[in-house]
Amino acid sequence: MKFSIGGSLKLAFRPWVEGLENIPAEGPAILASNHLSFSDSFFLPAVLDRKVTFIAKAEYFTSPGVKGKLTAAFFKGVGQLPVDRSGARGAGEAAIKSGIEVIERGELFGIYPEGTRSPDGRLYRGKPGGLA
Repeated sequence: MKFSIGGSLKLAFRPWVEGLENIPAEGPAILASNHLSFSDSFFLPAVLDRKVTFIAKAEYFTSPGVKGKLTAAFFKGVGQLPVDRSGARGAGEAAIKSGIEVIERGELFGIYPEGTRSPDGRLYRGKPGGLA
């Protein structure tokens, strides 16, 4: 899916990434990014030559109706992992386990330490654990 969407995103929006030189060409790494827009998880992978697995709020995978099913199919299709942000017992551990599995496969794992999108573009304090 990256190749069909990535090229279009690059042409239409001309995304840029600050610190691209810090992302290794191979091997595992955690990419921590300020979350400015819903589209961040699409633009960052579009400018990289490697797959990035992001975590996304679980609601994207469980919303009802046709729109919910299409959203879930899209997020699964681009390889994003659901994270329960409700604070339920064990939710944090499950998110960390998912991230560890990505890292152990030697892949890039993307997180937004703020835990949600920034409403005004400013950098906010990260959430405990940086995952949820």
